[in-house]
Amino acid sequence: MKLYFVRHGKTEWNLESRYQGSGGDSELLPESYQEMKMVGNYLKDIPFAHVYSSPIKRARVTATVINDELRHPVPLSLDNRLEEFRLGKFEGMKFTDAEAQYPETFNDFRNHPDQYDPTPIGGESFPDLIKRMRSKISEITANFNGDDEILIVSHGAALNALINSLLGIPLQDLRKRGGLANTSTTILETNDHGQSFKLLDWNDTSYLEHPVRDSDLV
Repeated sequence: MKLYFVRHGKTEWNLESRYQGSGGDSELLPESYQEMKMVGNYLKDIPFAHVYSSPIKRARVTATVINDELRHPVPLSLDNRLEEFRLGKFEGMKFTDAEAQYPETFNDFRNHPDQYDPTPIGGESFPDLIKRMRSKISEITANFNGDDEILIVSHGAALNALINSLLGIPLQDLRKRGGLANTSTTILETNDHGQSFKLLDWNDTSYLEHPVRDSDLV
């Protein structure tokens, strides 16, 4: 079974370097719609069995546009377990302001997931995020055949934590692989019904018409 993970298209807050968790949802940039179509064109010949998406608009729209571009569109289901981190007081804050007001929380979220305490901002921990997202992955691997291919559209920080955890990366090292760009594709494969995963491709943006920019990554 192959799982294709796509991060949503770029939004206004992504461009402005603002935190955008499950409680924030700024508008997708006009150019993002073309980039979503590029993802769909890149994936169009893959015989997906199903598309799953976070219900948050930026992910839901991305999933819909990609599915519409596939040669054979498939059922699309929304699941709140695929939402972004709950970021509490960080929602809508520029990264520079968050760092100034909550320096330890900011630094740990970005660089030390094992030390991150979301209590000061009323947010969600890495273990809690991983637990809810992995429950969806377990459901998918249990309900589909071993040779099925599944598309999952979600969010940058959440996907980064989820994918690395599926690969067995320790909590303290979750961020060491680097960030995931908007409309990037990462592919995992499992041959034992989700007991273990192999990384086939990480943060692929080769189908886009521009190099990855700092504001594209999270």
